[in-house]
Amino acid sequence: MAGTIKEIAEKAGVSRGTVDRALNDRGRINPEVAERIKAIAKEMNYVPKKKKVIKETTLKLGIVTQLAKSSFMIPIRSGLESIIGDLKKRNIDCFLEEVDGVDEAAQLQALDRLVELGVKGIAIMPVDSDGIREKINQLTDQGILIITFNSDILGTNRQCFVGMDNFKSGKTAAGLLGMLTKGKGKVLAITGYFGNSVNSLRVAGFVEELKESFPELELTGVQSSFDSSAEVEKILSNTLENYSNLDGVVVFSGGQAGIARALEKIDESKRPYVIIYDLTKNNIEMLKNDRVDFLIDQDGFTQGYRSLLMLANQLQNNKTVTKDALFTDIIIKTKYNI
Repeated sequence: MAGTIKEIAEKAGVSRGTVDRALNDRGRINPEVAERIKAIAKEMNYVPKKKKVIKETTLKLGIVTQLAKSSFMIPIRSGLESIIGDLKKRNIDCFLEEVDGVDEAAQLQALDRLVELGVKGIAIMPVDSDGIREKINQLTDQGILIITFNSDILGTNRQCFVGMDNFKSGKTAAGLLGMLTKGKGKVLAITGYFGNSVNSLRVAGFVEELKESFPELELTGVQSSFDSSAEVEKILSNTLENYSNLDGVVVFSGGQAGIARALEKIDESKRPYVIIYDLTKNNIEMLKNDRVDFLIDQDGFTQGYRSLLMLANQLQNNKTVTKDALFTDIIIKTKYNI
């Protein structure tokens, strides 16, 4: 009959802990004592118990975007790709569902696919619609953790929002334009999609700040470009024809390349002051070439990276997210600090 740890300890005149350390070659123990314990174990035909192999369950997380082809998604996608690689080392698989445009139906289908895959948490750039709102609440009722990033949605049980304070960034844009124009003149606002909460909040903050701080700045209009550079070019060109003395323009969304093309058609002396968003390669070139005056960046890399990291830490390490929102910095760039 095979001996036990207890019997070996009694015969060797040591504790069971000492026997365990000797047989498993761990901890501090006198080499001579260890050899004697091993000899006794062999003499008593000791058979070590097989260690239980604990199979670590792979955690699955999902990501749902919108406006996937827009330029502002470049740094966000970079952040996502970086954290996905890091989480792989933690036995966490991430599934990315990219949605073009502001498409409620496509996002609902993407969410259903992720649920079928068995995800325990989802980071989403939600379309601001009742259908998405209801779906998010349904998923949280099922125990799926939801974090929104870049764009938020009210009336849901999402855990946290990661992104820029877009309303405040709109006020920032108004303040910069007010400074450039000395608070007087005509200005144009170009947004992307009216159904996108990010765009809507930026415009709302911009309009409020104009009314409060720059009453002599006349807003000629807020026009939607659908993030198309051709549409941005058309909007600005038409506005310059109707308002030859246009003093400023803010582009709150994508399609900024249209600004440069529209400005090439007019005399440099008539160029309005220009503010755009997002630190992308093309936008940096426009800033360097004096096509725009200020660029407001939302730190998209952090938005993508932190949203997934927070999901992973809460679900794998029980690090509960206590903040309702984690706002990224509103970063102001000129050609002198890029």
